Amino acid sequence: MTPNSQDGLQWDDTGLQLVPLWTREPSLRAIEAVCRQQRRIAPEEVCAVSFYASGAFNKLYLVSSGLSDKFLMRVSLPVYPQYKTRGEVATLQWVRENTNIPVPNIIAFLASSDNEIGFEWILMELMPGVPAYRRWRNMSMEQKIVFTERIADFQAQLSARPGARFNSIGALRPDDLVPDRVVSHEFFMCDHVHYDVPRGPFSSSHAWLSSELQIVIQAQTAAAEKAEDEDDKEDALDILSAARKLLSLLPKIFPPFADAEPTALWHDDLNLNNILVDESGAITGVVDWECVSALPLWMAARPPEFLSGGGREEEPRRSDYADADPEIAVAGCDGLDNEGKNELYWILLMQYEVTQLQKVYDAKLAVLWPNHSLEESALKVDFYEAVLQCIAGIWLKKVNKWVDCIDRGEIVRWGNL
Repeated sequence: MTPNSQDGLQWDDTGLQLVPLWTREPSLRAIEAVCRQQRRIAPEEVCAVSFYASGAFNKLYLVSSGLSDKFLMRVSLPVYPQYKTRGEVATLQWVRENTNIPVPNIIAFLASSDNEIGFEWILMELMPGVPAYRRWRNMSMEQKIVFTERIADFQAQLSARPGARFNSIGALRPDDLVPDRVVSHEFFMCDHVHYDVPRGPFSSSHAWLSSELQIVIQAQTAAAEKAEDEDDKEDALDILSAARKLLSLLPKIFPPFADAEPTALWHDDLNLNNILVDESGAITGVVDWECVSALPLWMAARPPEFLSGGGREEEPRRSDYADADPEIAVAGCDGLDNEGKNELYWILLMQYEVTQLQKVYDAKLAVLWPNHSLEESALKVDFYEAVLQCIAGIWLKKVNKWVDCIDRGEIVRWGNL
């Protein structure tokens, strides 16, 4: 098996999205053997390995030895051989050395599938706490405000300090902790990993986003040529048209820079499952840094993932919503205790809380990073949102409408269309 092999990976097109599949399961015995070697656990000592959780591109295994020693073995699909694992390890190392953000300590890793397990792996510290998602409904608004301000502090540590910045766009590499290739879904999903496009490090937003749009154009050109019916061909051509419009608009918003553009690490998936808390709601860990790159500073104007989906100023009154049918469910569809209320109440309550907490986050970040203007970054963030929707092949009419407005000189926010 070669170091860059993608053996063990298969992509499944569900019609709505591409899903990576494991063509074979990692061997628990092989994981145990690697852990024993790395932790120098003698044959007569206990080393128990059990499945812990799974992510989009990885499986986590709990490794227990002795009375209290517990670790996580993260086994990854070879979606982007070497680069994704190397980027995650380097990012965690940099964050531990340069911030007080609680992240796992890396014990050992191998960015190659040429080993006993047959996949790339990272052996890391098991962080304390549980996902904030599990405790969120029982946390008070005061606790959520403290939580949100702490996340703003983390972002300021990553972006606001000149000493925390880089001069190019890309995922960090372990040897010298400087940006290398960008590690993101757009660059490695399906056969994108084989496309002949620039992959970084990029010196500017223009170069980075131009490459992402070139990927869309190549992918949809191929999809249109291979389409077996007119509907599929039309869908591909619609995405292709939107991508070309965005590519034409790109230099108006992101002029090519002669000098390197300052960048900072940006965790693009700070949802409540990736932030761990203790029983009081205090943050104990931030996890899942596998596709994090150093990105332009304007990206910090995007809210963290757990603050997306707001837009409700009025708090829903609990008494206005129906009780859940006890014969149908005693918990919400997400597995959380619904306390007898139907799921709509919890959805609207979350929208209200997100709307209020977004204000808290922006205010705190403004104090910690006074020289950064969120408003000045708004147009750039909107362009990026349009690119993401184009890549996903959704909201294409909205993408086209937004591009037409900007072309006419009308400053319209993406969220207001």
